[in-house]
Amino acid sequence: MSLSSHVLDAVRGVPARRVRIRWELWRDDAWHHVADAVTDDDGRVQDWDGQPTTEGVHRLVFDSGGYFVGQGVRTFYPEVVVVFDVVDADAHHHVPLLLSPFAYSTYKGS
Repeated sequence: MSLSSHVLDAVRGVPARRVRIRWELWRDDAWHHVADAVTDDDGRVQDWDGQPTTEGVHRLVFDSGGYFVGQGVRTFYPEVVVVFDVVDADAHHHVPLLLSPFAYSTYKGS
């Protein structure tokens, strides 16, 4: 049904604003672009141009390098890729990301 994300800057303890995220779906042995988004002032993306979530393997590609360049900080991870499997397309799927220059973590949100 829907997909959302929330990116937090774990070092500064604030939402990660203006992080570019690319959403892709694995089909026919290749990744296919679904939508692009940019986090808002609260570090959230809730609208992906009205794209519905479908069953299958998806990935979100977070432009962590671009975010940290904007902060004047070097990072070890120029992008963070989170791959997840949607088995219930009618459910809401939330993919949070805790981000720092030399580490990141994610979990299945609600």
